[in-house]
Amino acid sequence: MKFVHRFAYYLIGLIMGLFFVAAIFSGKDTRCNYFPNARVLNDLRNKPFYYSDKASQILAEKWMDTTDIKNTLKFGDVDFDKSNVELKKGKLYIIEGQTTKKQEITLKVINYSDKAVLEDIIKK
Repeated sequence: MKFVHRFAYYLIGLIMGLFFVAAIFSGKDTRCNYFPNARVLNDLRNKPFYYSDKASQILAEKWMDTTDIKNTLKFGDVDFDKSNVELKKGKLYIIEGQTTKKQEITLKVINYSDKAVLEDIIKK
């Protein structure tokens, strides 16, 4: 068999394989969260998120708002030295981030099996 024919069969198989792979993965909402920081933040974002009374009072002060919290939960850094502590039948996570005005903040979030609760917001 000539090289041209072998190359044509190869291209046909490659195109069909790419089509099937694209069909399988196109409908799925897949994420590649390999690192612990990304896994924790993704887990907190995908659960119902509640605010404690203390966090609601801090949000009422108007120096930050819920978009800052959402950005911190997306782009923040989890401090694992202080985090992953059992607290109130959940795990406490300390997340460091910043507001849209470049103010450094620290969030204390308790991760339960069915929800996440923002306990405290600390301005640095």
